Amino acid sequence: MPAPTLQDLAPEGHDLAADPHPVYAALRERGPVHRIMVPGSGESWLVVTRDAARTALTDPRLRNDIRHSSTWQDDGGHALGRNMLQTDPPQHTRLRRLVAGHFTPARIAALRPRIEAIAVDLLAQLPTRGTADLVSRYALPLPVTVICDLFGVPAADRTVFHAWSNELVMPASPETGASAADALGAYLADLLHRKRGTREADLLGDLVSAARVPAAESPLTSEELLGMPFLLLVAGHETTVNLISATVHALLIHPDQLELLRAAPELAAAAVEESLRHSAPVHATAFRFAAESMDLAGTRVPAGDAVQISLAAASRDPLHFPDPDRFDLRRRGAGHLAFGHGLHHCLGAPLARTEAAVAVRLLLHHRPDIALATDPTTLRWRTSTLVRGLSALPVCFGPVLDPGAVG
Repeated sequence: MPAPTLQDLAPEGHDLAADPHPVYAALRERGPVHRIMVPGSGESWLVVTRDAARTALTDPRLRNDIRHSSTWQDDGGHALGRNMLQTDPPQHTRLRRLVAGHFTPARIAALRPRIEAIAVDLLAQLPTRGTADLVSRYALPLPVTVICDLFGVPAADRTVFHAWSNELVMPASPETGASAADALGAYLADLLHRKRGTREADLLGDLVSAARVPAAESPLTSEELLGMPFLLLVAGHETTVNLISATVHALLIHPDQLELLRAAPELAAAAVEESLRHSAPVHATAFRFAAESMDLAGTRVPAGDAVQISLAAASRDPLHFPDPDRFDLRRRGAGHLAFGHGLHHCLGAPLARTEAAVAVRLLLHHRPDIALATDPTTLRWRTSTLVRGLSALPVCFGPVLDPGAVG
């Protein structure tokens, strides 16, 4: 008998994308690990408690390389090239070391003035009265512009670069999403080629320099040289888009917390941390595969089986977070797992935290009268096996002249 999907486990008529947490709560009550069916991918073990999640995230027997899967036949599932999410030590360690210097707390602190300038510019383009979609007008372009800076994408290319990124985040159809991925891949290949003739001190320039040495000594293969920037762009900016919009959404539907932040703007970072716990933008990890038969929190996992760790479920575990469904800026206690844990802890966490905190603080400073422009129950959430975020966040500033005109 096939395993159930998460939708199969949801109450009849329940919108799983809008609120998956009742399903996770029911699973946690039954145990830490469950067999489920992932549409389009097959059966997998899902880890839903925080203790089991931390154990799974650091267990060296769970590998990211798909070649440990019992169903592996080829590497055709790679989006573009090869990257850190598809590798294990020592390959993962080698790849991470090549880009880690661009994401240190000191480097991100140096980026803060630029992030603030981008946010202020975007806020100046929002209406002072009326309505706007905060995702497309603010939460999306801010991290896209930042990542373009990091990549050294020429200013003349950023409009089309943004369009491809936007289509990858919110595709109109599978075909247009695939077309955007192909176009972005071709663009990155061309940009890497152009970088080979320069010595620019940006992220792509550093990767090209690493690959410039003779092939036998190079720390990067041609697949890795293409896959690394693709991962950092798509995974990095999409999760930050979701983080910014989810944080603003949570504040707008919890007016007591919004008033608390208005009175104490220094709590912007705390609001982001609580949003990471409460509405994890990375819903679950990529699939990992048991390199050998193993016991995982009391469940026998055969060699070659896929395992997914639900970061969202783990971060609402009531054993670690009292009243876990409550959004509370002053929450104290054990840390969430929204950025993962162990070797694959998100490299871009310092950047995502900074961008989101800056975005929220400046939004409330420049547009203190912000409010939702629609019934919260009508908002549409995009979800996949990995990510979850709002498709749009209609907000209003000042008196609403035309509630239906969301720009």
